[in-house]
Formats: sequence, C-alpha cells, structure tokens
Amino acid sequence: MNTLVDIRRLKKHFPIRGGVLRRPIGAVKAVDGVSLTIKRGQWLGLVGESGCGKTTLAKTVVRLLRPTSGHVYFDIPDAPKAQIEALESADKNSRELASLLKENDLATFSGHRVQLFRRRAQLVHQDPFTSLDPRMKIKNTVAEPLIIHRVLSGQAQQTAVKDLLTRVGLSAGQMERYPHQFSGGQRQRIAIARALATKPEFIAFDEPTSALDVSVQAQILNLLKDLKKEFGLTYLYITHELLIAESVCDYIAVMYLGKVVEMGRPEEIFHTPRHPYAQSLVAATPVPDPARRVGRIVLPGEVPSPANPPPGCTFHPRCSRASKECHELEPPLEPVGGDHYVACFHPL
Repeated sequence: MNTLVDIRRLKKHFPIRGGVLRRPIGAVKAVDGVSLTIKRGQWLGLVGESGCGKTTLAKTVVRLLRPTSGHVYFDIPDAPKAQIEALESADKNSRELASLLKENDLATFSGHRVQLFRRRAQLVHQDPFTSLDPRMKIKNTVAEPLIIHRVLSGQAQQTAVKDLLTRVGLSAGQMERYPHQFSGGQRQRIAIARALATKPEFIAFDEPTSALDVSVQAQILNLLKDLKKEFGLTYLYITHELLIAESVCDYIAVMYLGKVVEMGRPEEIFHTPRHPYAQSLVAATPVPDPARRVGRIVLPGEVPSPANPPPGCTFHPRCSRASKECHELEPPLEPVGGDHYVACFHPL
C-alpha cells in the first residue's frame, strides 16, 4: 500500500489584526506543525475536541485554504520528496528547490494546477443543508463539478447524474427537487454524490454523520464502506464519535490544539492509549462493554487559546505527568511500537 497523501510540518495560521491600519498583531495557530501520511485505500480517522484544528487541516489538505508553511504531497514518489528535504537543509534559496516545490508540493500550487488537483480530491462538509445551494435543483447540484471541470456535457452528463444519485441510494425521479425537500440523510447522500462526480481518489469528510439519527448514521457509514470498496477511494474522516472511528477507520490520529499527539490503529488508540490527552478522550467515551470501563479522567483547567499556546508541550498545563522538560521543549511524534506514534516525553 503506497502513500497517497503525505503531510509534512504543515501549518495554517490565521492573522489577528489590530489598530487603525489593521496590521497583524498575532496569529491563531489552527494547524501548527502536523505531519502524517495517508496510504492509498486507507480510511484515516481524525479525532479531537472542537477547535483543535481538524476541519482546518482537512480544508488545507484539499487546498480550500492555502498553507502558511509546510508541505502537502499528493501521489508523489519518494525521490522528489527526499530531494526537497535535502535541499531545504542545504540551501533554502536554491533554484532547484523552488523548481521541485513548484512541481511536487501541493502547498505551492495555484490557479489551474489547483483546479486540476480538485478533480482528484473532494471535501464533504458537516452540514449538507448549508453546503447545497437552496436555489439549485439536485440535478444541477450534482452536475456542477462535471461542468466546472469540463468532464461531461449534454445527455452523457444527465446520465452520469442519474447513475450517481442511484449509487448513493436516491432515485432519478428526485432530480427535479430542491435541497429543502429532502431529509438530512438524503441531503448528505446528495453531497456524497456531488463529491463522486469527478471520480476522485481522495475524499475528506468533515463529521458527515454528526447531525443524523443513529439509524441514518449507520446507513451513511455502510454507503461509505461500499463506495470505498467499489471505487478504491481513500478517506480522511473527521469525527467526534470515537466509537464510529473505532468501528470504521483503519488508522486514527488524535489532535490537540493544532498538533497530532498520537497515531495508531483503532485497537491501540482505544485499548492502550499512551498520550494523557488520548487517555482522557477515550475514558470520556461511553461504551456498551462494561469490561472496557476505565473510569473518568477529569482534566484540570481549560483548553489554551490557539492564539497563545503554551510553550513546550501544549498539553503540559493540564497534564499530571508534566515535568520541566515538558514546559520547555516540544515532544516529537515518535514510534512506541509498530505503527503506534506518540508525542509525549512521558507516555504511559
């Protein structure tokens, strides 16, 4: 299984402006140095509390937002990436480095190149009612990517729209309706059909089932499983529902205050979490299995502001195991066995 998406030291900071001239006086560090890889065909879950930067990371990866710094490689061989790393260490101003970045790094793309990339990667938003144009009929909504990217036109376009709607569990007879005439689960199916229109390889889902009933959640998740298998898709799946992440994801990354603090397989994250934040997150999740109850972990204090994160390990003000080292240095994300990685100087 080769790497499809390779994210290295990615940052996305939003400037805080003040004064009469509205000059930058600070920055909200929504994503602050994230590195992770997504294998082709993998279902990667991204979990963490609200405001930790999950949605910003997804939007930056699919280039709805331009990164502040860092690299995003999409289906790029290892050789150019190794060249870029070597040149950055030797001479950051070299023409060869600039040429390699322009050719391979999605973070540097602009204009037509970004548009070409978006045929291969899509984003499904959390609330389909706000992401669907209320004035457009469903047939036009699903056809819009085909028109923008000049994939199909005429009768072939209408046939493709019918096939997409049928594939996500809707009927061709519903093409003339508007978004308000559908239920929440049906609207999410429409959003998925629109994302599939250009036959992408990678889809990022921003909590696609959080506003749905449990029975409808199960239907949407089963649909995503079927689509992933049928089209060979790769998923980045953002969710607050840790039990859903455990049941459907192949690999899970835990975010806290703009950083990934732990990564591993679902059984590692949920049965043997090593980072203190991941442990508290798992302990706060209600589970139907009494054998897995580990007691509640109450974290002291509040989540720091991403505009003014603490130095060193960002979790140290709330951590019972914090040492002087944690106050001064940022722990690297290091392996603790197999595919399990933790960013902590004192993992459990």
